[in-house]
Formats: sequence, C-alpha cells, structure tokens
Amino acid sequence: MDARLVVNLSLLIVVASLCLQTRGESSGSVVFLDGSSQRYIRKHPQDAAGKLNSMSSFEVAATMSVLLGFAPPSSLPADSSCKLNKVLLPNPFDRPHALFMLEISGIEQPLLSAENLKSQTSNVFSSRISGSSKAKLELPGEDQVSVVPLDDPLDLDCDAACLDKELKDLANWMGGSYVGTIKSQDGKLTVPLATGSTLNLHVVKKADLQFASGIVSLIRNVKKTVEFHEDLSESNIKLSEIMTGRFTGIEALIAEYGWGDISHQGAELLQTILLKLSDMLQVSYRGKIVGVVILTNEPSSESGMLVDVTYTAQISRLLEEESSSTSSDSEVLLVRRSLAWITGVILLISTLIGVYLLLNMPLTRDTLLYSNVKLD
Repeated sequence: MDARLVVNLSLLIVVASLCLQTRGESSGSVVFLDGSSQRYIRKHPQDAAGKLNSMSSFEVAATMSVLLGFAPPSSLPADSSCKLNKVLLPNPFDRPHALFMLEISGIEQPLLSAENLKSQTSNVFSSRISGSSKAKLELPGEDQVSVVPLDDPLDLDCDAACLDKELKDLANWMGGSYVGTIKSQDGKLTVPLATGSTLNLHVVKKADLQFASGIVSLIRNVKKTVEFHEDLSESNIKLSEIMTGRFTGIEALIAEYGWGDISHQGAELLQTILLKLSDMLQVSYRGKIVGVVILTNEPSSESGMLVDVTYTAQISRLLEEESSSTSSDSEVLLVRRSLAWITGVILLISTLIGVYLLLNMPLTRDTLLYSNVKLD
C-alpha cells in the first residue's frame, strides 16, 4: 500500500474519532437570562484560551436549585461547587426563588445564538453542556415550591376558532398579520423579524401549525403563570416557583424543511418571543426571576428532558417513624413523664435553695443590687 494513502487514512481516522468524541462530550448548551434591576448571575467567565467554559447537566440542575433558594445536592463534587461560584453572585441571602426553564429540543446552538442574545440584553450567561447524561432537579415538596408546566397543549381548552384568535393576537404583538382561518385551510401567519427578513407560516402544513401552536401555547401558559403569581403574592403563602416545559416547534420545522431559511427564521422568532416573555416576567416578579433556556441536539422522541424536575420522597421517613412509635408508645410515655417529674423536682429544690440564700445574704456581699448603699 502506498505510504501517502496510509498517512491519509490515518489522518481521516483521527479526525473522525475527534469529531465523534466532540459530539459525545457535548449534548447542547444553556443560557441564563438575568434581570436588569436585580442581578443573580455573574458575567460570562472565560478560560485562558478565551473559550466558553462547559457545565454538566448536574451542575445546571444544582445552579437552578440554588436560584430557587434550596441547597445543592450533597453529592455534588468540589470542582462542581467551585464552578457554581463562578456562575452565581456570592450572596446566599438574595436569591430570586423563581425560575423560567424552557428546553428546546432538536436544535443546534447556532440557531439560538448567545451573541445575538447579548446584543439584545446585557445580562446573559451561556455555556456548553458537556456529557450526555441527564440530571434531576429534586425539589423538597409541594408545600415549599410550585411547579407550573409550560407545555400544556391547546387542545384542552382551545378549538380552531380560538387558535385563530390567538394567532391574530400573536401577529399583532409581533407587528405582523394573520389572514384566513384554520378551518378553511388558508390561514397564513406573517411576522417581520429583527434581521429584516419575514417569516411566513401556512398553518395548513403540519410543521407550520405545530410551530405556531407551540408558540401560542407557550405564551398562554406564561400569562397564566403571571396571573397565578399575582394571586399568590396577595396571600400569606410564600413558595418558590418554577415554570418548566419543552418546546418542539423548531424540531418540527427542521424535520420538514431541514436546516434552511425557515428553520433559522423560526428560531429567530422564538428568540425574540423568549426575550419579550422574559421582560414580562421581570416586570411581574419585580426582577426576582431568572430565565433558563436549555438547547439540546437530541430529538424529543428519543429522550426525556435533560433536566427533569421531581419531588423528593419524604413519605417513607414519616411512615417509618409512625410504625416505630406505635410499637412502644407506653415505654416512651413512661420515660417522658419520669424525666418531667425529675426535672420539675430539681428545679423546685434549686429555686427554694436560691431564695433561702438570697434572703439570708448580708448586704455587704450583694455587690449587684446594693452597690450604692453606704455603710458606716
């Protein structure tokens, strides 16, 4: 075999292995959107080479736990704890206790550019997510935190006429137009974008309808959350709040049109809507909320969410304590009564002895109560 051919094959194998290793090490990216009135996230850190630092999914979940006002998992390694200090501002008594977390599946990072986000808002922290393992954000319970879904479908309370109205409201909100109806299969949504291009969606197409309905559902769920927060703020109940969900509209556009102009325009529209929703939430929560946008390059049909929100199980401990207490109630009651009687007798004797000594103490010995008495 020719020596040049051997060298070329070796280089090809090395490059392929490096590409596979890179794909295996990175499963997406995360973007933190902070408010302008109150800051909870540091400025973006960089290493010596000027490249963005990476975070694992467990570190992202731990960061979200701290922002909600809870302690990070005890199993978190020391280097991960140091990385959390590089992300969060060093004020443990000032946390937002509210998060807006949206996972966008089947999307590459260039479609939702962090640099474009930074040009529209200054308080942005972005990082690659290394590894493909998934993490759980374990919350203490429903009595301490409220979890509101962002991906509730519209089919539950919105028919075709309702969706037409929502699309018209979306077009007016974004300075566009919506003509036709879904029932007549001629509905068309036209939205101007910040880059000067225009996104045209024909809702007769399945992918366009899935993207548009996903946008409408996201906006409706955020508005419902704002109403719930206002009702909650008027009561005496103090809960941490997290909004969580997954958006698959971009994934539908990519499956239909590929990596073309329509997918890029859809991502640009989604980015603009996320920033507008973030501003709405900042006003409603008075700056005490942080947005978390997670981008994953895995399709939603093949995997669950990269960071799954769950409640920690506390029922087993309560059942164990209850079962052990029922078996020895009489013994525990006897011990408690004995300790109470012994403590009471000791306190009574000590009080009587103290009173006797105070009544028979000479004035010259009491330097606290009679310090101003002058004796001849």
